[in-house]
Amino acid sequence: MMWINKMIAGILPYMPKNMVWLFSKRYIAGKTIEDAIQTSCKLNEEGMMVTIDLLGEFITELHQAEANKNEYLHIIETVQKGNIDGNYSLKPTMFGLLIDKEVCYNNIREIVAKAASFNNFIRIDMEDSQCVDLEIELFRKLKAEFPKNVGLVFQAYLRRTHSDIENLLDIHTNETPINYRLCKGIYVEPEKIAFKKYGEINTHFLKDLEFMFQNGIYPGIATHDKPLVDGALKLIEKYKIPKEKYEFQMLYGVTPQLRKSIVDGGHRLRVYVPFGEQWFAYSTRRLKENPGMAMEIIKALFVRG
Repeated sequence: MMWINKMIAGILPYMPKNMVWLFSKRYIAGKTIEDAIQTSCKLNEEGMMVTIDLLGEFITELHQAEANKNEYLHIIETVQKGNIDGNYSLKPTMFGLLIDKEVCYNNIREIVAKAASFNNFIRIDMEDSQCVDLEIELFRKLKAEFPKNVGLVFQAYLRRTHSDIENLLDIHTNETPINYRLCKGIYVEPEKIAFKKYGEINTHFLKDLEFMFQNGIYPGIATHDKPLVDGALKLIEKYKIPKEKYEFQMLYGVTPQLRKSIVDGGHRLRVYVPFGEQWFAYSTRRLKENPGMAMEIIKALFVRG
């Protein structure tokens, strides 16, 4: 079965887009901001917060960064008018991180300032290993100016992550605590810098999470793995963490029953809501990361709507 899944994952980029959309629409809010708002409203009604993300990454020309910045400014204006209970996520390579880091900083600073004007929040996504130092540097600069309006992501599978979290404690205060999303990690990295085994990654995820709780850091516990959810709940109980001091986070369309059980348990939960014209690249990457999802495509070809 695994070889079939990998084969489907390999040919997906060459399939007609309308066919791929049958699979993708379960995991993507749509192609427009109106689609994202409609999805977000529904999730809010179900007791969940959202983080809205415009799809796109690794641009090759700086004019694309300017266009993406202007799109995010429009998104924030539109979403705030919709009275959505949510914030925003973005990828720095979408704003020129690997082309000109100062241009990238200025672009994202303008977006964070716009969110801050509404007392809202921007999450800086962590990308592959070539970006980690640059994105930590970017976060430090923005956190200094907007202490309550910007957060970062850490990936538990990277061997450096625990040290990175420790090294950033100098910018953490009780008045303006650091806010991190902790996830397993999605990029393909060499074993020299990344844990590869399921058990290893889970162990380090919970180790990192416990360190955050011990130091008063606000974590977004981003996982669909039931053992990690259970492990997080045990740590929350162990350290008697108030419900307003953490949240769970999940991708739109993934493990809806587990998501519901967390909300029914009285815990805060935020759903990552991706949208945009770059949905095809996002979908093909997701499948390559998780070939086991291939059977969902087969089902989608026969079950429409």
